[in-house]
Amino acid sequence: MADVLPLAEARLRGALGEPDARAAVTFLGADRIEVLRFPGGGPEGDIVRYATLGMSAQPMTDPSALVADPFQGPRAELVLSVRAGRADTDEVLRPLAVLAASPQVEGVIVAPGASLDTGGALWPGAPFTSVLVAEPGGLVEDLELDPPLDPVRFLPLLPMTPNEAAWKRVHGAQALRERWLSHGTDLRDPLRASVRLD
Repeated sequence: MADVLPLAEARLRGALGEPDARAAVTFLGADRIEVLRFPGGGPEGDIVRYATLGMSAQPMTDPSALVADPFQGPRAELVLSVRAGRADTDEVLRPLAVLAASPQVEGVIVAPGASLDTGGALWPGAPFTSVLVAEPGGLVEDLELDPPLDPVRFLPLLPMTPNEAAWKRVHGAQALRERWLSHGTDLRDPLRASVRLD
């Protein structure tokens, strides 16, 4: 059976170009997680993207399962897109690695619509302390693997302010996305204020 990570990295490179930086973080009880930085390119040259590599090495398993299935279960990597040059967003590498390690460390399944709390600012001075997991497929296509392995999904992360995260807990992810859309919120702006929630 093919090693998943080289295939996942090849898919990221095919979609986002060549990374200009990478960092590795290892957590106790978890495999090594790398975070790759892809500089802006194409029509939106001011967008920098950060993608995890390592989360998809193992399938995510239901924390209530007595035995973890080594083959079947959802696999994912995380992708964050922000406007370059407006904040010190490179400091997001460790928080992203922490989120990518959470399925192994905490036994959670990361899926679209979920909120992930970083326990602090995403980067120094950031107004965001959590992210909303968005639907995959728009930026990086799913990576199909040989059966019985589930495909690797590349899940976009949308930074949330504490007020937005609290509002989402009450009203749901779809309602928050609609609120962002109706107010024309630039979700890639690393300095944006919270959307109006009244």
